[in-house]
Amino acid sequence: MIKYLGSKRRLVGVLGRLLGAAEATTALDLFTGTTRVAQEFCRRGAFTTAVDTASYAEVFGQCYIETDAAAVDLEALGEALRRLGELPGLDGYVTDVFCTQARYFHPDNGRRIDAIRAGIDDLFGDDPLRPLLLTSLVEAADRVDSTVGVQMAYLKKWAPRALRPLRLRAPVLIPGSGRALRADAATAVQTLPRVDLAYLDPPYNQHRYFTNYHVWETLVRGDDPEAYGVARKRIDAREPETKSVFNGRRTLPPALRQVIQDVDAEVVVVSFSDEGFVPLDDLVEFCRERGGDVAVLAFDTQRYIGSRIGIHNGLGEVVGTPGHRMNVEFLVLSGPPDRVAAMTAAVSE
Repeated sequence: MIKYLGSKRRLVGVLGRLLGAAEATTALDLFTGTTRVAQEFCRRGAFTTAVDTASYAEVFGQCYIETDAAAVDLEALGEALRRLGELPGLDGYVTDVFCTQARYFHPDNGRRIDAIRAGIDDLFGDDPLRPLLLTSLVEAADRVDSTVGVQMAYLKKWAPRALRPLRLRAPVLIPGSGRALRADAATAVQTLPRVDLAYLDPPYNQHRYFTNYHVWETLVRGDDPEAYGVARKRIDAREPETKSVFNGRRTLPPALRQVIQDVDAEVVVVSFSDEGFVPLDDLVEFCRERGGDVAVLAFDTQRYIGSRIGIHNGLGEVVGTPGHRMNVEFLVLSGPPDRVAAMTAAVSE
């Protein structure tokens, strides 16, 4: 999976055990991002709906959640990746904007990315393999980028991985299938069917995923937008419709409270951080308003690497001192007392 701020890599196993202890056969991952948690739910046999506003999240969902590994012709997938990987380099948008105007990728890899992205549309535009090919490209580009993990800045000197040639790999698919939906969480919960377990991992603060991962958004869309600033962000990042109530200090608490009330699920699990805009006591109260029991699980986790190595400007230069190394991630459970007790016990064992 790609490097991602807020990734639940360290908590995926815990969340999978919670799903099992809840005896959930249907699940919702409402702010799915890279679909890492949704994938774990699928592995454990739950029909999972993955929701996010990002175009790249929708493609990841189509690849990892909607696609049944047993139904994929792996030979055809391998042949498609081989064919794309052999395309001659192309000087296109990525090379110009993200390699020359900015330094996210070495130009050699930028030309490879441009050629492969054009090839996906030209050769596989209507092919069911398309989301798998796009996912392979984004993951390959992530392995050779020159950032600390977010796309608000790039390193002043090339990261060693940026000098390696880009290589496409087949995504590791999951048996079974689910559903991927590109939608706003607050809107989606109004119409989604009831599930056994809903997992909510909203943004914790002002950091916008639309701008933090604007390169992936543009690469998946293939729309060559006007770019601005040192980071060469998409021009529509300035538009109100690309901004979320879940990123505002004043707007996040009521929006999250409403989503917790509106989501139709027997059990709700909410992720949050001690660095977030909602105090833990308030979050517990939001969950308590649903009825049933509430339990809080706490986990010490390493902070995002960028915050631990210093503050960087748009050229990737360190201009501030590192912050503290650890923070606390909370999982707040709410639901029927027997379910919450079983879930808590499963994690405590």
